[in-house]
Amino acid sequence: MNRIYKESGQGEHKGVRIGGAGVATDPGRDMRRLRAWLDELGLLSHVRIEANDSSLCAGLVSESGVTWAPHLDTTALGEVLAEQCGRDERHTEREVLTGLLLSPLTLDFPDFDEFESAVRIRVDTAQAGAATSLRFDIDQYRPEAYWERLETGSFNLRPGCSLVGALAAATQPGPGEDPYGFGCYRASEYVMLLAIAREAARAHPELKQRLRERSSRRPIESREFHEVLLRELGTFEEPLPACWFVPGDRIWFRNPDAHSADAEGFEGSWVIYIGDGLFSNFWKRNAPFTLERKCVEIYHWRNATYRGEDGGLRVDEDEVARRVALTEADPVEHARVLALMQRWRDPRGVYEHGGCLDRTRECARWVQPNSCDIVFPPA
Repeated sequence: MNRIYKESGQGEHKGVRIGGAGVATDPGRDMRRLRAWLDELGLLSHVRIEANDSSLCAGLVSESGVTWAPHLDTTALGEVLAEQCGRDERHTEREVLTGLLLSPLTLDFPDFDEFESAVRIRVDTAQAGAATSLRFDIDQYRPEAYWERLETGSFNLRPGCSLVGALAAATQPGPGEDPYGFGCYRASEYVMLLAIAREAARAHPELKQRLRERSSRRPIESREFHEVLLRELGTFEEPLPACWFVPGDRIWFRNPDAHSADAEGFEGSWVIYIGDGLFSNFWKRNAPFTLERKCVEIYHWRNATYRGEDGGLRVDEDEVARRVALTEADPVEHARVLALMQRWRDPRGVYEHGGCLDRTRECARWVQPNSCDIVFPPA
């Protein structure tokens, strides 16, 4: 790995804290619930749990943390857990819970119900990200049975349609159906909204209804989506460890090349971390990205840029794939490209010495009725 991995992931982890955030909690009851959950997943002996009168704190014991995710690199955690506990239908849930318990930040949850919701949303996000199959198309389109296109280019949910059903239909076409046209930013929003809406249906029906109504009037998207529905972990000044990923994270990989970044859709790449060291590939769902492959792909956008007949910049993705294969077959060149790309990205508008790695991750806000912090702006 590159120097960022060596410098930023020092192995210190803090885990999660449940309670103490203004919502009535019962630490004794929460400890029993957490211990039972961990025992079901085969993790109980690897977790330290402490409780006081108002909160519960939990994290992976140091020995397991160092062994399973050295330097807080979780890209091999799924494989380690499969060897430790087996690979079953709860594998992603196990990886999410372990990744959170390894957090370099103290992750605060107002109560145990919200912590469970956060894990379920992450599992749903990771699984939906892995199942998503789309066509990269600047002129986006959706299944007309569910979505109405507006003059602005956005899409409203049609009256009477299920939001969960509409999001699934748009991102996971059935056998014989052509994939729908998306950019990666909007695709990541649909995947995350699908997981949030599913958990709202389970835990907070009023929120589910409000999400559906808002999607029928004016969709929440772009910057507003980030501000209303998501929370950001880490900051530009205090970045997260470069390789600490938890399934369900939304992650930005920036194109550090100023010229090719002017090609629409190639400013960077929004992806979902789906676990097992893999990131979603919305365009080829059976070929998810490793961290290294994603970095090499973005590097070669600069070498496959051309001007179309209209004068606009384009990227030849077949040429990108050809160059990626050549780079991966040459260990010296592969190491050189990774050394350039696996650096923190430059600030917005700057293209100097940065790579493609972002300093932060995004995940869903709280959704439980007693602690929901999703506030809808006027439609």
